[in-house]
Amino acid sequence: MALFSRKPTGPFKVSILGMHWDTEDPFIFASHHEDDYPQGNRQQAPPLEQIGGRDLGRDYEKRLGFRMYHGKVVPGFPMHAHWGYETITLAQVGYVDHRDHMGIEGRFGFGDVQWVCASSRYSHNEMYPLANQEDRNPNDITQIMLNLPLELKNKDNAVNTVWDRDIPRASGYGWEAKVICGRFGGVSAGSPSPESWAHGDHGVRIVRLELDPGASVVVDRGMDGANRNIYFISGKDASFNGTPVEKESRVKLLENIDVTIVNGEEPSVIWLLEGKPIGQKMASFGPIYLANLKEVRAGLDEIRKNEYGEWPWQLIDSAQPLESERFIRYPDGTERRPPE
Repeated sequence: MALFSRKPTGPFKVSILGMHWDTEDPFIFASHHEDDYPQGNRQQAPPLEQIGGRDLGRDYEKRLGFRMYHGKVVPGFPMHAHWGYETITLAQVGYVDHRDHMGIEGRFGFGDVQWVCASSRYSHNEMYPLANQEDRNPNDITQIMLNLPLELKNKDNAVNTVWDRDIPRASGYGWEAKVICGRFGGVSAGSPSPESWAHGDHGVRIVRLELDPGASVVVDRGMDGANRNIYFISGKDASFNGTPVEKESRVKLLENIDVTIVNGEEPSVIWLLEGKPIGQKMASFGPIYLANLKEVRAGLDEIRKNEYGEWPWQLIDSAQPLESERFIRYPDGTERRPPE
């Protein structure tokens, strides 16, 4: 539950924003990772002297400008499960190396978005390789989880990468929007997954906005009945329909109105997450969102029994080879790379 510790004004509720964002149905989770990793070694990992003394395997303390998360050699997230929803991951800066239990692998980054429809039991890893061997390796990675209605759970899984160049943009004087899903500024995008709440008339919008100092942009009204949240993740300050808002704030829109954002004196990044709620009763624990607790318990047991045995890769936490460019490769040998 959000702690609305910043004074609500008019049609907004403003709360403090951390690394993990408070979300509303149809979204179930979102997080933003921004780290300044050092020059990588041949393992695409930080030097040993910079990871000593950390709680490796669960390092969320930002020391020397970065965190290892659950990685013990390469930062990131070794093999773990998802079940019952989509994950949408934007690697705005830096790389994410991916392998999964279905035999799909790849590397995406520098503006690419990965969509994983984990309708059924699904396991993968997401590692943050330090591929630059001569300079620092900053990253900026946002992951959003979009729930699936009960009738779309336990269907086929799917993994797709949308390359940065293929993501629609809208722009105006001093601002640019990366439209990951939905319609904004006259352009639109949809989920590439076969099963998604973003299909159909559900008003789902996932948009990343960059604003120059002093720039203004209008976030137009959404679909009636949609939950609407704006996340002001970096910059200094801005006004929302004249209401001052500081950076690192979640702005929950209480009315379906146009919102004029006027940026302050520093460049800013703002996200819009919006959609009609699924509105179904579900149960969850850890990585599972299913119909009831009985299904969740059975799912957890199935993960424990099968996750390691079905993993087709030698390691659960490895990066792609150092010389790898961006790609996605499927078990049948089909491979896709960004357009030249």
